[in-house]
Amino acid sequence: MTPKLEFCLLGPVVVRRDGVALPVPRGRQRAVLAVLLLNAGRVVSVGEIAETLWGSAPLPSAAVTIRNYVKRLRRVLGSADQPRIATRSPGYVIRVDYGELDLARFEGLLDAARNAARGGSWEAAADHARAALALWRGEPLADVKSEALALREIPRLVELRLQAAELRIDAELRLGRRGAVIAELERMAAAHPLREHLHALLMLALYCDGRQAEALAAFRHARRVLVDELGAEPGAELRELHRQILAAGPVLAVGESGQLPPGGAWPTGARSAGARPAGARSAGARPGPVVPRELPGPVPQFVGRAAELADLTGTLERASAQRPRTLVISAIAGMAGVGKTALAMQWAHQVADRFPDGQLHVNLRGYDPGQPVSAGDALAGFLRSLGVAEHEIPAGTADRGARYRSLLAGRRMLVVIDNAADAEQVRPLLPGSPSCVAVVTSRDALAGLVARDGARRLDLGLLPPAEAVGLLRALIGERVDAEPEASVTLAGYCAMLPLALRVAAERAAASPDASLAEVTSELADHQERLDLLDAAGDRLTAVRAVFSWSVRHLDDEAARAFRLLGLHPGADFDAYAVAALTDTTLRQARWLLHLLARAHLIEPAGTGRYRMHDLLRAYAADQAADSGSEQEREAALTRMFDQYLATAAIAAAALFPADPDQPALPSPVGPVPPVTSPAAALAWLDAQRSTLVAVAAHAADHGWPGHAIGLAATIFRYPDAGYFTDAAAMHRHARRAAVRAGDRTAEAAALTMLGAADAAQGHLRQAASHLEQALAICRRDGDRIGEARALGYLGTAEYCRGRYQQSAGCHRKALAIYLETGDHAGEARELHGIGVVDLRQGRYEEAAGHLRRSLALFRDAGLRSGEAYVLGNLGELELRQGRYVQAAGHLRQSLRLGREIGSRLGQAQTLAWLGISELRQGRRQQAIGHLRRSLALHRQSGNCSGQAEALNGLGEAFLAASQVGRACARHAAALALAIRCDDKREQARAHRGIANACQASGGSG
Repeated sequence: MTPKLEFCLLGPVVVRRDGVALPVPRGRQRAVLAVLLLNAGRVVSVGEIAETLWGSAPLPSAAVTIRNYVKRLRRVLGSADQPRIATRSPGYVIRVDYGELDLARFEGLLDAARNAARGGSWEAAADHARAALALWRGEPLADVKSEALALREIPRLVELRLQAAELRIDAELRLGRRGAVIAELERMAAAHPLREHLHALLMLALYCDGRQAEALAAFRHARRVLVDELGAEPGAELRELHRQILAAGPVLAVGESGQLPPGGAWPTGARSAGARPAGARSAGARPGPVVPRELPGPVPQFVGRAAELADLTGTLERASAQRPRTLVISAIAGMAGVGKTALAMQWAHQVADRFPDGQLHVNLRGYDPGQPVSAGDALAGFLRSLGVAEHEIPAGTADRGARYRSLLAGRRMLVVIDNAADAEQVRPLLPGSPSCVAVVTSRDALAGLVARDGARRLDLGLLPPAEAVGLLRALIGERVDAEPEASVTLAGYCAMLPLALRVAAERAAASPDASLAEVTSELADHQERLDLLDAAGDRLTAVRAVFSWSVRHLDDEAARAFRLLGLHPGADFDAYAVAALTDTTLRQARWLLHLLARAHLIEPAGTGRYRMHDLLRAYAADQAADSGSEQEREAALTRMFDQYLATAAIAAAALFPADPDQPALPSPVGPVPPVTSPAAALAWLDAQRSTLVAVAAHAADHGWPGHAIGLAATIFRYPDAGYFTDAAAMHRHARRAAVRAGDRTAEAAALTMLGAADAAQGHLRQAASHLEQALAICRRDGDRIGEARALGYLGTAEYCRGRYQQSAGCHRKALAIYLETGDHAGEARELHGIGVVDLRQGRYEEAAGHLRRSLALFRDAGLRSGEAYVLGNLGELELRQGRYVQAAGHLRQSLRLGREIGSRLGQAQTLAWLGISELRQGRRQQAIGHLRRSLALHRQSGNCSGQAEALNGLGEAFLAASQVGRACARHAAALALAIRCDDKREQARAHRGIANACQASGGSG
């Protein structure tokens, strides 16, 4: 019988054969064994092993050395005829049989505990979690000296151990064993002060033990720690639990046994067993998982569908391991307006408390006349909702899907995917975790999801007559019972379709003096058999008759507004867009929206904003095509596109005054929103971002290339606040429009802007490709200014990659062109770029000269944003030279300007340098305050490098205050961010900070 091996990583690395420890060589051989075991069954390349051993600078003989290490390990593990470590191109793989690796056993037990918890088997959950924790013998990989493993693997393993401990304690609390865990929770919360879920468990245990005052004191302590450490208030979990404890909320009630209810009894926002902590923050002070609550409100006066609601809930509750995790609410024969969305929202609200980690929602607009939402764009929205910073959103749909599924792993979330066109639009959005449920609505049967993805299909038919009349009763009132025959007839005329019933009910409610029989007779006169709604051949003529009947009761201006709104390419609209479409005043536009909303032809979509059901949108677009000339439609859309473009230009001018790169645009001819202040401009752009992208797409594809190009160029600098994904989409539309129009200058400009957006997201190679394409076009066409602009952004991309010589070369070439053409603003930008490169390379005298010349040019041109950035860099220069008074003067000027123009990025950068200035002068608390504010602003704007810089500064400040653990945690978090965005400077700074912290603690590193 083959001797059994046991591999142990959850502590010092140990290998046992039949219970006897084997002499595993120490040093780098042990690191080789560890990295192979962490990837058991998978080939680990020689390059990956070399990085584990020597970091980014492996020995020239790394491959030979690794081969020798593997040879020694094979001798230790024995069995020469069947070696455990096999050579497989491009590296090595270790064979580990079932049950031999303690980490695999731990993960299996943890999964079992999670599954038991989900099923409410709390005794089993506690037992499995306890058994999993018993496998730990200390810190993981305790005797393995590898910085790569320390940064990549140990935090993950420690996190899993904490999750197991939290799950066990969770189960113990459910079982009424609070006395046994309070002291343990106090120790854990003290050891992990930034982990919000531990504070929540401690508060809950104290409360359930009858110690309400102590529970509230625990919250105050947790809040003080989070505010002091992170400058952030507690997350939703802690806040909701605090509210419940203050109110002695019924959701926290315990039974006579002292047990909590067996399931679903945590406050809204609290994490259920097995899920990642909703408010947890790692030692690196990165925010933990966000808990999105995105469900739109349930449909008012929802009636009927009891069987369908029960069916959905029954599917959710079935305990079978094979139960589907995707529920498709599909209409029979593709019928629109049958109430799919209403049913989905009603049910989602009923079961929302079963998904404490959040609910996501997206309307894919699969059947809108305009452009549907792509899977990639939907995933980007989901990632933002889950707390992913803009610069961290991957470029490709596949990579976005992988990140999305990783974030949902182990969490209990509901994903509502509304109005899908086909299975391919949906499939990338399906969560991979069995703890999540997706609900999809579509006119299509989505047979592919059922066949390939195990979806459970629910066909939704017309309302039964009694429920249709019941909906009319809920909408109209007692008149329905007074005239039962007329009510049944009216329901029949509406084809028992909920959307049509709502529209007809509003028409009836608007005629309170008329009998229902009279209203119904009027509708019968309009019951014309109209054309088919879609290619499937189902006749919804009754529905269109209801729409026609309702629209005919509008006055001419409201009916015209309804028709023209069918042409709007965006998901929603406001009064300014309607005023432009209809060529009316703002007051008239608001009245028209009121009339349409009262007739249920549009519905509110937020403050001052409205949307239209896609079936009504299609009907409105058809009516627009039938009742007016093509010239009228084109004129209406041109007016609206002009309005969006003019407002965007005004907003951009408020945010970036005197910017010479802003294109010359015509003044608005109609009303525009008040966006002349930076705050108002930013708020409008934030609210209209998705609409502007949709407008650019429609304009590019339907004959308005100038508007697509103009929009992209106008708001070019706005996405620097963090909306780089949308910026890239806008510039792609502009490039497409330019190509179709044969405008090579605009194509090059779009490529340049696309490259800048790529660089801001850390996609540096892609950025370089786009910028080099732009350069080629500009050089071929003799566009000197376009060439200079592309060179400048290419210099920035090279700077981000740490290639200072190449960066300076690009900036110098661009500078030469700007000097030749007399473009002083361009000259200022390139001098600034050259000065920053000089500064980074320690050439302080040269840096000072370039920066001062740049500052003078920016001031002469009135470019305050450029002035603010250069002042900040001059402050950094003085700081590096130890001239703290001069540095503070420059930095305070920069901060004041940044605040005046609303530049979050500029303020964040300056605050980081102010923090270092205070630190150098021994004022540690002031330094920490500045650096925390810098970190918060960088997080708001999604600046990866800026966050790394602020965290490194905090690490230095904490080390100066002899708080070694906190210093190391900040530097480790900075390193992870700097690696992600390929910022070599902050990587080096983080490594240096970690080494200093280890030295201060007496460790060997």
